[in-house]
Parts: sequence; structure tokens; C-alpha cells
Amino acid sequence: MLLVQYGLGMGVNLYAEVPAADHGTGLAAAVGRALTSQPAVLATHTAVGVLMLVAGTNVLVRAIRARHRGAIAASAAGLAAIIAAAFAGAAFVSSDQAGASMAMAVLTGMALLCYLANLLMVGPAAVQGPAAENRLAAEIGRAAEIRE
Repeated sequence: MLLVQYGLGMGVNLYAEVPAADHGTGLAAAVGRALTSQPAVLATHTAVGVLMLVAGTNVLVRAIRARHRGAIAASAAGLAAIIAAAFAGAAFVSSDQAGASMAMAVLTGMALLCYLANLLMVGPAAVQGPAAENRLAAEIGRAAEIRE
């Protein structure tokens, strides 16, 4: 989802023009106008951004429920980067400044690295669940018995 958002953001930056009516609005107004007006790539970019906020929150809640400190830290940092990118996006729609677009790109990259860290920290055993770990332990035990 982050990579799709990154690509959409590049498309907005290179090929779309933010309507002049959207300049000078606040965060909520910028999101509302971007979702309901042309160009379509800006509306799609905004919609995916809102979905990323929901997904980031979901990942953080799951990390908290799993009580995995590393995943909690990485998920919180990733969600913070997504939120900051949303504010940078609203600033871009409001002011059409290149710096706001750059901030969105950098913050999206930071979020991507945070969620990559989650994948590397948690590992495949946690994704497969305790049952897979029990099967693996049983197989290791059987292999040890065979060697004896």
C-alpha cells in the first residue's frame, strides 16, 4: 500500500495540478476537497492516504496486543510518519509548495522502513503462530532422538 501511495504521489507531483480553489484551506477541508474534486489521481492519492491511516492504526493495535516492544515502537513510528505525511499533504494542497511534497515523500519512505523493520523483527515464526513453533520444536526433538 505504501509503494502504491508513493507512486500515486509521484504522479500527482509530476502530472496533476491542484485546483486554485483548494489553496489556503485547512487539513479537513484539504482532504475533503481532494477526495471530491479533480484531478482523479489526487483523489485516489488522498483516499489511499486515509486507508493507510486506518491500516497503520490497525498494525499498531495488533503490535500492542501482541506485547512486542520492538513492533510497538516501529508501528508507532510508522503511524507517526503517515500522520505527518498527511499534514504535509494538506500543506501541499493548501500552499502548492515543493517542500511539502518533499516532506510527504521522505515521510512515506520513513514509514516504509518502519514497517519493513516490523517484518524483520517479528519474523516468520510469529506470523505462522505458536502452532508452527510447536511443530518445529517437535520435529527438532524427533531429529535429536533419531541421532541418539
